[in-house]
Amino acid sequence: MPHSPISAPRDSLVGARLARGASPWLVPTVATAALSLVRARKSGAAKAVAVPATALAAGMLWFFRDPEREITSGRVISPADGVVQSIMPWKDGRTRVAIFMSPLNVHVNRAPLSGTVTSVEHIPGGFVPAFNKESENNERVVWHFDTELGDIEMIQIAGAVARRIVPYVPQGTKVEQGDRIGLIRFGSRVDIYLPEGVEVAVEVGQKTVAGVTRIDRD
Repeated sequence: MPHSPISAPRDSLVGARLARGASPWLVPTVATAALSLVRARKSGAAKAVAVPATALAAGMLWFFRDPEREITSGRVISPADGVVQSIMPWKDGRTRVAIFMSPLNVHVNRAPLSGTVTSVEHIPGGFVPAFNKESENNERVVWHFDTELGDIEMIQIAGAVARRIVPYVPQGTKVEQGDRIGLIRFGSRVDIYLPEGVEVAVEVGQKTVAGVTRIDRD
């Protein structure tokens, strides 16, 4: 099965917005870096702190980037940046596409279709690595969308480091395909269930880009 011909955009911090929900991590990190840089001229201890603090702040800024995307046309588009971890037929006829997100990916998730959010359910759980099979019992948020294809289920799964999922929109919200709907802090996974009869257009190991990579095939 060939990969999508659409090339991944080169995300940049230049002109990029920062993800909503980043403040609890970003503000203290950047503040520490700024303070240590100011004091570094007069204090050897502050100078020793300044280098790692500045590097951490830069990493946080990169992690919480939220670039604009030109949304692809198609029935179902990827809700997440990452790599297709598995494609699994489900007993009810649906197909689950699991996308693993590393800490280097953009972690803002997008609506795979236009429709109405009919359910946003937070389910407590563990925090094993998101690439592990047991991650299906991790902390997660289960979304349901009423769309032209019927009910579409999407699950945001926390990983070993991602201890917080931040939904952006509540139940009852009408969303357009590609709208930002939530953030997972640090490495994690997003599963989307395609309805029976919808053919998968991606393959295991393929990179996906939220709002850009098409998941289904005509």
